Amino acid sequence: MSLSNTAYLNRIATAVPAHDVHDTFVRFADSLLEDPRTRKLFRRMADRAEIQHRYSTLTPADDPTGPAIDADGAFSRGRFPSSGTRMGLYERAALPLALEAVGRLGIGGRRDAISHLIVTTCTGFYAPGLDMQIAAALGLRSSVERSMVAFMGCYAAFNALKLARHIVRSEPEAQVLLINLELCTLHLQETQDLETVLSFLVFADGCAASLVTAEPEGMALDRFHAALIPASEGLITWRVGDQGFDMYLSGRVPATIAEGLSAAAPLILDGVEPDAIDLWAVHPGGRSVLDAVAGALRLGRDALADSRAVLSAYGNMSSATIMFVLDRMLRAGRPGARGCAMGFGPGLVAETMLFTTV
Repeated sequence: MSLSNTAYLNRIATAVPAHDVHDTFVRFADSLLEDPRTRKLFRRMADRAEIQHRYSTLTPADDPTGPAIDADGAFSRGRFPSSGTRMGLYERAALPLALEAVGRLGIGGRRDAISHLIVTTCTGFYAPGLDMQIAAALGLRSSVERSMVAFMGCYAAFNALKLARHIVRSEPEAQVLLINLELCTLHLQETQDLETVLSFLVFADGCAASLVTAEPEGMALDRFHAALIPASEGLITWRVGDQGFDMYLSGRVPATIAEGLSAAAPLILDGVEPDAIDLWAVHPGGRSVLDAVAGALRLGRDALADSRAVLSAYGNMSSATIMFVLDRMLRAGRPGARGCAMGFGPGLVAETMLFTTV
């Protein structure tokens, strides 16, 4: 087998929990808001979100306007769980979902060849961690090199792909297994703050497993570029609170992304014009984020169709989401297409990747 100095994202498999909770969560959020004007605004935003389904490891209650949002009563009104309790829920649910995604990836006879394991997550932590559990459950060799890309938010998959690319380019025989797993719904908050309620209108749980090697299959990972948008560090924050992780997502994010991309586009695209890009894989942080990217880069109506489809079908699964978009593109089978992927997160940073389908 002839190997090159190029790293390839060979294939991707995805998995989500069994419970579709979008309607349940929208009804719950609506019931939190006491002010009629705030509730009216929330309902208008929910209608415009362009999300049909979201999945959660939580089993939804039959009536989310009742005493609890979940059937087990862990998230009961007036006594939402502590961060410690939520981490326990994460620990129980994370491994089965990861193994479901890996099972669909079909590494089969490659297990002994997997040399590196990279896991991204920002929604749960424990030790010995998910990386060690996955390696043990799959029967990977004890010398497998493990890396955790943690608490980086929605753009973490780009940093994992960068790391995988560096590994493969320096060790062409390397076989890198990537796991992007997020259980965002475990951090649901009970609040009257509209921005917080809106931020949890879009978040969901999901996992992607993928394989990066020097074998020329899938898509070539051509180039990465990170663009820091000045004076934006407070617009997206993610902190450990007493009752889960506290997300803050400013309403100024879409406009700030649009302004930042307009300035950074020549560097992101390595000097080519946007119309030279065949495929656009943009992290669907929300409808307004996708609209902002399309406007800033003057993209055609259908340019972000794959990103919009993932948003509609799954919502925002943080670091796993971009892999769902790339999976759609790989399955479409457009060899020789030139693509650009991008995601946004705390900083405010745009992480980007140029790729070519094989």
